Amino acid sequence: MESAIPLVVEPIGLRDRPADLDERRAELERIIDEMERVIVAFSAGIDSTLVLKVAHDRLGDNALGVTAVSPSLARAELQEAIELAKLIGARHLLLETHELDNPNYAANPINRCYYCKTELYTELIELAKREGYRYILNGANLDDVGDYRPGEQAAREFHVRSPLREAGMTKAHVRALARELGLPNWNKPAMACLSSRLPYGTRVTREALSQVEQAESYLRSLGFRQLRVRHHGDLARIEVERPDLPRLIELGPEIYTELKRIGYTYVTADLLGFRSGSLNEVLK
Repeated sequence: MESAIPLVVEPIGLRDRPADLDERRAELERIIDEMERVIVAFSAGIDSTLVLKVAHDRLGDNALGVTAVSPSLARAELQEAIELAKLIGARHLLLETHELDNPNYAANPINRCYYCKTELYTELIELAKREGYRYILNGANLDDVGDYRPGEQAAREFHVRSPLREAGMTKAHVRALARELGLPNWNKPAMACLSSRLPYGTRVTREALSQVEQAESYLRSLGFRQLRVRHHGDLARIEVERPDLPRLIELGPEIYTELKRIGYTYVTADLLGFRSGSLNEVLK
């Protein structure tokens, strides 16, 4: 299994240090101090990594990171979560979830994430009750407000707290503070579960998720950093950042051969380039 640490550390558009970063950090620490004993839903994304780091620094072993493991989590992301937790020194638990067994999730409706988070938070609530944890935390920040995130409904229903948002932190705050705290993934591109690569209404299967994972892993091995492989049945639609499109097209024959081996019949490049959540465009 490939190791994802250390990550690339050159700036990727990080602007000047936010003027109120110290204030936001102090507020985040105050909020977490008051929680006393917490579980952090830890995906290895930069947001939840920062929450786990600060929670561990402030609460020690009273902070537990929990990573949900299922076919929708890429193995590289799982390995990164394990390594990051070790780097932070935080207690870390791998929790197997079974959202694919839920027909509501597998049918891939537009609120698929709601069923995924409901499965996760149900398990975390039970764990919190057994082990005496007071709160469950996620990594939502202020920039997530207004985006289409059906998982937020589940968070509200289960009273999951978002300390970054409560502390008034945007993504810029998160990246700047993570960098100052020495987190190696401070500039990690935004990620999402593998199921997000399938258009709504396309059934989520282990086979489809495996194809996406293999295809994206291969493209990263070629040096593409910010990318998605959108799974349209036998067609793979590749999104990379627009400056990378010429190289993607140049490597087209090689990429086609490998993705055909993985199981795709057709391979195409999206000329608009990478767009986070591009499959949500049909909702607009």
